[in-house]
Amino acid sequence: MTAILHTAARVDPLPHGVLGWTTTRDSGSFGLGSAEPVGEVMARWDALQADLRALGIGRLATAHQVHGAAVRWHGPRWDGWLRGQGIDGHVTAEPGTALAVTVADCTPVFVAHPRGAIGVLHAGWRGTAAGILDVGLDLFDQLGFPAEECVVHLGPAICGPCYEVGPEVLAAVTGTPASGKGQLDVRAVLAERAHRRRVTAVTVDAACTRCAGSRFYSHRGGDAGRQLGVIALCSS
Repeated sequence: MTAILHTAARVDPLPHGVLGWTTTRDSGSFGLGSAEPVGEVMARWDALQADLRALGIGRLATAHQVHGAAVRWHGPRWDGWLRGQGIDGHVTAEPGTALAVTVADCTPVFVAHPRGAIGVLHAGWRGTAAGILDVGLDLFDQLGFPAEECVVHLGPAICGPCYEVGPEVLAAVTGTPASGKGQLDVRAVLAERAHRRRVTAVTVDAACTRCAGSRFYSHRGGDAGRQLGVIALCSS
């Protein structure tokens, strides 16, 4: 396998048959909107898909993200790399499928149900304010995978002390009026909302993308690069 999986920040624990990780600077940027030569970026995507195929995973779902709350369900009738538009979350119960979001300070939210359903969400402040976590967990519920039985992991993202925002952002995310700038811990908000949904298995990666700028890309740190949050349901 390539260095992509060897250098990634792994998600642990996850249910049997589920793998999750966030790529790092060592793997290079996966952002498709930067000025980096397209051949170099696509070579990384090709390497990722080769690693997935070596694990028996032939489907990869991604999307052009818009910091919204749209979450897409992916069934079995496709192969290869699927790239949608205007989608910030993915859910599937199809073995042999991987789902990915691009992040660089926003939170990659990994969701897995022990009976074989997975999801990944791209949650910045806008998506969090729009309720993307609830949208994703609602989809699990609707498909017969109770949200309270899921595992939720909040991956590397910018920490509260590094993330000063205006009062309009604080109000949008917390629902409480703010009179001035303040520090926003998006992962703390997401964890509280997961607990509100009676999810008991909630974990948070200790890494801050801004503090650990030598390992992760950070938009606030001035980086154009993007890492990936990937979750995969292995073939049975």
